[in-house]
This record gives sequence, C-alpha cells and structure tokens, in this order.
Amino acid sequence: MTLRFHARLASLGLAAALAAAAAVPSMAADVMVGGAPMLASKDIIDNAVNSKDHTTLVAAVKAAGLVDTLKGPGPFTVFAPTNAAFAALPAGTVDNLLKPENKATLTTVLTYHVVAGKWDAAALSKMIADGKGMASIKTVAGGTLTAKASGKAIMLTDEKGGTANVTIADVYQSNGVIHVVDKVLLPK
Repeated sequence: MTLRFHARLASLGLAAALAAAAAVPSMAADVMVGGAPMLASKDIIDNAVNSKDHTTLVAAVKAAGLVDTLKGPGPFTVFAPTNAAFAALPAGTVDNLLKPENKATLTTVLTYHVVAGKWDAAALSKMIADGKGMASIKTVAGGTLTAKASGKAIMLTDEKGGTANVTIADVYQSNGVIHVVDKVLLPK
C-alpha cells in the first residue's frame, strides 16, 4: 500500500481497523493435507472430503449425521485423525462404530475431537504456557483433552490416557481450524 493510501485511511479513521486486520493471522496460505489444498474459503467438510488421508473420518462424520453441524458457522476446532490413526485402533473397531446401532457411540467419539471456538496453535500454546505446561480443553462431547507441548508441537492426551500428536497444525477453514492428529482420541 502506498503512503497516500495509508494517509487516506488515517483521515477516514480506518487506521485502527487496518492495524487490527494486520494483527490477525494470515489465512491466505492454503495448507496441503492428504494431497489436497485445504482452502481457507471452504468449510471443514468441504475441505475434509478432498483429503485422501481423511476418508475414514469423512465416512464416520457422515454415518454419525454430523455433516450439517460441521458445515455450520461454528467456529470449530477439529482434531482430525488420519486414516492411519483409525487403522491403529483394534481390529473391527471402525467397522463396529460405523454400524447404525452404534451411531450414539460414534457421535460421542467424533465430537470428542471437536472444540467450540477457533483455537489455532498459537492460542493452544498460550493456554499451555498459562497452565504451566498443561491445558485442559473441553470438547463438544463434554469430555476433556489435556494439551502439552512436545517440542514445538502439541500433544493431546485423552481421558483414557491415550496420546495423539498434532502433525499438521493450523489448517484454517471458513468455519474454524483443523489440526491433523496421528491417533484417535477416546472419551471415558
């Protein structure tokens, strides 16, 4: 922007708005997940369906009837397990969860990976620092995840003691942010 443009903004009283906008993290850089660009202009579902690493998660979200919710305005923070994370569960677990009679359990497991609000890595790291190395995060399912720093990455511990590492952070969406995780987190 030119100096003349900045001067014009200042004369219009918009300098503060411009400064505030500059302080917001840029969402212009699209991240690649599962071989596909995750466009910040798309919602969580419209991006997730393009990731070849999240086909199991997408199938589970559809089976649980959560598509409309995750296409909603949010904002949501989603800790998105990869196909490999689901595959690491005991044999038959995913098939069992996808059965219509287990929809309530599947919904609980999936919503345990969702937090209300938009919590990027910087916000999570601040919560961890403010908590002297640990932060409790309330999930939409009503359970709690514990976040800790693991080097420069974030590690989550579920209520059963299982851990997941954030492998790709800050995948911005129009209705929130996704953090890719390497394990499925399980509520009590």
